[in-house]
Formats: sequence, C-alpha cells, structure tokens
Amino acid sequence: MKITDLLKPDTIIMELQATTKEAVIEELVAKLDEAGRLTDRNKFKEAILKREASGSTGIGDGIAIPHAKTDAVKTPSICFGKSIQGIDYEALDGQPAHLFFMIAAGEGADEAHLETLSRLSVLLMDSTFRQQLEQARTAEELVALIQDKELEKEPEETASTHATEQLILAVTACPTGIAHTYMAADALNAKAREMGLTIKVETNGSTGVKNKLTPEDIAQATAIIVAADKQVEMSRFHGKPIIQVRVAEAIHQPERLLTAALRQEAPLYVADNAAGRTESSQGGAGFYKHLMNGVSNMLPFVVGGGVLIALAFAWGGIEAKGPVAEMLMKIGSEGAFHFLVPILAGFIAMSIADRPGFAPGVVGGFLAASAQAGFLGGLIAGFLAGYIVVGLKKALAFLPEQLDGIKPVLLYPVLGILLTGILMITVVNGPVGALNKALSAWLSGLSGTNAVLLGVILGGMMAADMGGPINKAAFTFGLACMEAGNFGPHAAVMAGGMVPPLGIALATTFFKRKFSDSERKAGLTNYLLGASFITEGAIPFAAADPLRVLASCIVGAAVAGGLSLWLGITLPAPHGGLFVIPLVNKPFHYAAAIVVGSLVTAFALGVWKRPRQD
Repeated sequence: MKITDLLKPDTIIMELQATTKEAVIEELVAKLDEAGRLTDRNKFKEAILKREASGSTGIGDGIAIPHAKTDAVKTPSICFGKSIQGIDYEALDGQPAHLFFMIAAGEGADEAHLETLSRLSVLLMDSTFRQQLEQARTAEELVALIQDKELEKEPEETASTHATEQLILAVTACPTGIAHTYMAADALNAKAREMGLTIKVETNGSTGVKNKLTPEDIAQATAIIVAADKQVEMSRFHGKPIIQVRVAEAIHQPERLLTAALRQEAPLYVADNAAGRTESSQGGAGFYKHLMNGVSNMLPFVVGGGVLIALAFAWGGIEAKGPVAEMLMKIGSEGAFHFLVPILAGFIAMSIADRPGFAPGVVGGFLAASAQAGFLGGLIAGFLAGYIVVGLKKALAFLPEQLDGIKPVLLYPVLGILLTGILMITVVNGPVGALNKALSAWLSGLSGTNAVLLGVILGGMMAADMGGPINKAAFTFGLACMEAGNFGPHAAVMAGGMVPPLGIALATTFFKRKFSDSERKAGLTNYLLGASFITEGAIPFAAADPLRVLASCIVGAAVAGGLSLWLGITLPAPHGGLFVIPLVNKPFHYAAAIVVGSLVTAFALGVWKRPRQD
C-alpha cells in the first residue's frame, strides 16, 4: 500500500487558516471529518490531544505529525496542511512548524495500513523533500511529489535491511509506534550510510517488532543503541555496551549516538532484573524503580479494596453493620487488602530478579503481613527476596547447561522461598513488627501541634516532586497508616496531593494576565485532575517555572495537610479525591481544608509570578 492511497486531495489543505496549535488540530480534524474518514470527530480529537499531552508531535525541522489510533477512525487516512508563515507547535527544536501530517489510524487497522503510515515519517527526514513539499502549490502536485519520493526510497530501504555484517545495532520505540519509531530508525540508517558504518535497526512499532535483532546479530555487535520511550526487551543484551536515550535523540542526534557506539562509550549492560536495566549503574534510581514496580502493581488492590471498605462504612456506619456492608467489608478487607503486602513484595522482587524472584517475594510479603510487620516488612521482604535470587543465579552459574531448565522451576523457587522465609521469620519480622506497633501507638497518640506538624510534612511532601520519590514516600506512609487502622495521615496525604493542580487552576483563573493562552487552557484541565487526586497535572507548570510553582504548591499543600489533621479528619479510602470526600468523617471540614490550601497556592503563585511581556 502506498502513502497516496491514504492521502487524497480531499484531505489536503494547501493553506491553513489556523495560527495556533489548538486551531491546527481542530482544522485538520474537521477536514478528515468533512471527507468522511471519521465516525466520531470529537473522540478522534480527544485521542489526538491525549497523544499531544504525552509529548509534542512537533518533531522539528518545520514538521508536525499529530497522530492517533482509535476506533473513531472510519477509514485510515492522512490529512495534510501547510502554513506558509509557520505555527508554534511546541516543536522539539523550538521552531515554527510549516508542514502538518495528521495520521488517523483505525483501532483495527491492518499491518499494511500502519506500515504505510509509518513510511511517511521516514520520507520526511529528507530536507530536500521537505522543501519541495513547502513549494508545492496544488494538492495534485503534492501527491505527485510523495509518489515519486516513495518510489525512490524503496531500494534504499531494501538495502538497509539486508546488511550481512552487523557492526552497530539499534532499537527504536515510541509510545504509539507510528511516527517517531520509524523516523529514528531512518535517521540512524541514513547517518550510518553517510559514515560508512554497517547498522541494523529493530523497530518496535504499532505493527509489532520489525527487523528483529537475532542472537547472532547481538553477538557480533560493537555496541547497541536503544532509543525508546517505552519498555523494550533488554535482557538479550547482557554483556554488551548499551547507549540508552529517548527516541527524539536518535532523530536529531544520530551522528553523536553512532560515534559513541563506535567508540563503545557506554557501560556494559548487566541483565539482572525484569526491566532490563544496568543495576550497577543506577544506584538510588534502581532502588526507586524496584519500589515503584511494587507500589504500582499493588495500587489496584489498594484502590479497589479501599473504596469498597469506604462504601461499607458509608452503607453500614462506622461498624459496617448489615449484610450489604458486611459483604463489602469482607471483599475489600479480607479480599483485596489481604494481598497488599504480598503483592508489593512480590513485584519488588520480580523487578530485581525477573520472574524467579516473584514467588519468594510473595511468600516473604505474606510472612511479613502475618507477623504484623506491615508495609515496612513487605518492603524488606521484596528487596531481600530479589537479591537472594540474584545471588542464587550467580551461585548456581557453575552448574552444567543441562540443568538450566530446572533452575527456574525448581532450584530458584525452592531455595529462594526457603532462604527468604528463614530470614523473615528469624531476623526481620520481630524487630519490624515491634517498630510498627510503636509507630501505630505514636500516631494514635498524636494531637494538637504534633498532629498538625505531621500533616504539614505529609502535605508538603506530596507537592515537593508531584509524583516523584518524595510524593510516593508520603503516599506509601499514608497507606501503611491505613493498614494499621489509622486513617488520619492519609487524609492529609490526599489533601496535599489535590492542592497543586487545584491551586494552579485557580491561579490561571484569577490571574489570567500572568499566564499564556495555552497555560490557561491547561489550568482548566487541572480542575478535573486536582479533583481526582492526580497531582501530576501540575508538572508542566512546575517545569516551566520551578521555583515559584513548587514553592507555592508546597506551602498550599502543607497548609491543607496540617488543617486536615488539626480538624481530626479520617479518610477510609486511599484514592479518589473529590469523589470520596462524602466518605470521610467530616466531609465539609475536609473540603474546606483543601479549598484553603488551594487558595493559598493560587494567591502565592499569582502574586509571585511575573506578568507576561507579550
């Protein structure tokens, strides 16, 4: 299938009327809808905007390729638009975009369609071709240029994918796998030919893995470039020099990456964990990644079970009396919450030691929960089990290859569970259980100034890095308190987490002249994000003006957290934001604490932020 099978004159706009990014998207979506290519215009636009929210598709060099894969597409198509004066599309190079290709891929689009859409991204890497497109005056001339270029490109693509001697390998991948994946591959292929290097590039796109690297390729490789914004298979690269970058770097800096690969300016990769990253080079980042693997996989149990428990309280009172309330409590508490610590520990261990670490981690977590060692015991169990299995892998490496098949099904689980269990029972559970009881007693005895101080600290931590390690530490502490039966600290945590996006939303409403048009629109979105306890909605504002935004958010969140504990608020649900406020013991007081904190952030930011000069 050719690109021109998808790009027709009725989806071409030779002179865009739009002058802003939002208007460009609207105009191109309208053109596709007018041409009968969409089943739901609004849904398709939402998919396009969702993709833009994860990173601008303005790739630089005057090109933007907004794209989405959704069932709102009736017929897979490409819509083209040209702007002579250029439009600020938040491109990676900061320059205006002139050529716009909106890719509409159907949810059930076949491989031929997706490969054709991806091929367009490759053609646009040619600067001469881009100039020709800019100079085209009619839709027919534009289509003819693309047809000729596609015919010219086919022999080059064939030659680049049939190399016999592999010197440098690469893997490219982007979240949607339609545009950037293939642009990065083409940039690396083109620059490698220019430098006289032999390269093979594996693409992890929407149609699956193409040009897959074989064990023979990897064995021969001098080095491997992994340009990816999503997870790719990494364990196969054990012992090879690996350069890991974002996919955009391969598009814009292929020569630097190829030179570094040629010189082997990269650490040797050690495949000791499921995510496939070099453990020795990560330090604290490795610890955080393993912890977050456990927390993220535990979260569905926390949210599901916690909301069911909260509903049990709402239905049957504080003692959850009545058949419905008792059933909800049984499912939430004895069901979902029963797995919290084992799941946390299991996935931490799996992140460290791959699948063989999972069973020892789950068992260690269960033993911690049974001994009232709680979340802290589960954390220790997860890391303990993971590194025990890593040690077992090294200790049993001397065994003959004939026994490799029984290691993961017999040796690792038996020895891993045994060693983890012995250490948890004899060393960890006693001291950690005692520490948990002391912490629970301390929290229960907090009142007055001490409670307010704890709330201030927890609220401020939630705003300090908005979803980062400090935020997650406060959130995990709140969950641990909930598990111990103390529902106050997590109320402060949720209040602190809601304030940054709500405060910023209020600031963009009350102090409009200090924010750009796009920031004001993003501020409206933050009302919903804040109400839903999604602190990350504040991140774009913090990135643009870190000192003022972070300081304002931390102060407001700390006020909300402190007020929450000062007012004696208890929250039986771990998540949900505005939607679970009716379940707290003092809903109006809690809402007031959040509103006050948000107003503090809004006015601090509004007064402190400099007025815009435009």
